[in-house]
Formats: sequence, structure tokens, C-alpha cells
Amino acid sequence: MAKLRLSFACREYDRTRPLLDGSLEPEGVELYGLALEPPECFRRMIRDQEFDVSEMSLCSYTILHSRGESPFIAIPVFPYRVFRHGFIFINADAGIREPQDLRGRRIGLPEYTQTATVWIRGLLQHEYDVPQSSVHWFLGGQDEPSRHPAPVTALPEGVQVESIPANKTLSAMLEAGEIDALGTPSLPLPFRRGSPKVKRLFPNFREVEEAYFKKTGLFPMMHTVVIKNEIYREHPWVAVSLYKALEEAKRRCYQKLASLPYDTLVWVMDEVERERRLMGDDYYPYGFEANRHTLEVFTQYMLEQGLTPRKVDPRELFAPNTLERS
Repeated sequence: MAKLRLSFACREYDRTRPLLDGSLEPEGVELYGLALEPPECFRRMIRDQEFDVSEMSLCSYTILHSRGESPFIAIPVFPYRVFRHGFIFINADAGIREPQDLRGRRIGLPEYTQTATVWIRGLLQHEYDVPQSSVHWFLGGQDEPSRHPAPVTALPEGVQVESIPANKTLSAMLEAGEIDALGTPSLPLPFRRGSPKVKRLFPNFREVEEAYFKKTGLFPMMHTVVIKNEIYREHPWVAVSLYKALEEAKRRCYQKLASLPYDTLVWVMDEVERERRLMGDDYYPYGFEANRHTLEVFTQYMLEQGLTPRKVDPRELFAPNTLERS
């Protein structure tokens, strides 16, 4: 029987590379891989359902699903995860010395409906007692102007959100002191060029993030993988096949860590061992049960922040035949 030919769009992570370069094929599937950066991948998939299978923003997908508008179904694979303490930046002259000093301040976000900023707002509220209503949020382009943030609707009572002028950027406003802080998925330009006016809220972010993981068990996922609904309805076995292939791709990645080719990185193996001691051998876990707690927290944050009209049961986000995979 001929294999089912599917397109797969995803960033080229070490955990997905075997599926993108064709060295690993899912059972029963001839996969055509496209290496795309997430913003383009998400935009093309949400707007035109251009790919059969795609990496997808967990926030965007959860919003669409909660409204009954999702044209795709996810599998419990999370190719990109990042702790977010290290991506909160402050103006050095704003008098902010600890997270609680953010109360009453002006904080910039590239988007309100973005997985990274959902986690940032959630950890500020739940770990540091900085409720989202205690902050004035500003939306706009981070390093380039004229970006149009996604519209924000149904905000919780007391939450203030406004857009910055189209000719300004959040990075420049932070450096100039026009906003006090910035929560972002990437390093802002002034910080990258060494501006003394922009620094991290948590200079020791690695230590803080490790303590956060020990306390909460949370390693925030940013993205998942989705399949177009019509493909899943006609070929439900594809979800399991793709899940197994992505698990195998990750296993191969872990295997290569034992013989890393980066001879010029002096402490690279110590770094691998340090992460395993803290997070276990499989620190990018796939599967529903291994991620149930983190997904429960995320969907609670989504409700609290006015991004979903109800508390989404995490099980309903994923193809039913993948829920028992581990």
C-alpha cells in the first residue's frame, strides 16, 4: 500500500531534524519536511492551513480550540520549551530591585496572546504576587515598529492594555525609560548591544529557574504539533505514527549527547550532566500524562488572563488515540 504523503512545517530543532531531513520516516507516511521559523509557520498554518502537519503556538491553538474554531488537532508533543524568568527585562533607572516592585509599573509585551507572555504574566502573578491588574501593559513591536499586535478581547476586570505608537518600539521605550519593564520571547536589541540602561529582572536567572523547577515541576512548553482535522478524521492512525516518530527523533538527539562533536565547548558534557541531575534523563517529555500538570497550569493561566472563555480540559486538546502514549 502506498504511503500517505504529508507536509510537515517546523523549526529545525535537534529534536526534529531527522524528520525534516528525511533520515527518519513515520510509519506509513512519506513526510515532506519544511524548516520554517515559528512566526511564519504559525501564520501560514492558521491563516491558510497550508501544511498537513505543523509546529504551532500552544496559546494560539488553545484559543482556537476553546472557541470551537480550530481547523486542526494537536498531538502531545512539545518541540520547544523555555523557562521565562530570564526574559523579563527592566530599565536600570526605574528603581526595580525585586519582582514585587513591578506593581503599578508599565510593562511592555510584543503580544498579549503569545505563549511566552502567558507564562510571564502567570509566574509574576502566582510566584511573586504581581497580579496582572496591578500593571499597565503596553503592546507593540519589540525591535521594529509598526507591528500590529493581535487584538485583545474579554480582558479580566481591571486589566489595562494599550498599544504603543506605531513609530515606536518597546526596546527603545525601555531603554529611554518610557516603560519600566519588558516581557519578551527574545533578547531585546539594547540588551544585545550592551546598553547599561537595560538589564534582567533576574540577573541570576539560571539559579532562579532551577529553583522554580524544583518547587513547581514546571518546564514551560511554548509550542505543540498539530494535524489538519480532515487528515486526522480520514487517517486517525497518522497521529500515533507521528507521535512515535517524534519520540524516536528525540531519542536519537539524546543519544548524540553522549558523543557531542563540539570539542571547543570546554564544559559541554558538564552542562548535559547538570541538566539531567535536575530534570531527569528525559527532560523534554512528550505524552499527555508526563505533561498533565504543566498543561493544567497553562490552561488555568489562559482562563485567568481572559484568553479562553472557559477552563479548557487539557485532554481535549489532543487526538484521543495519543492520550495513552508515553
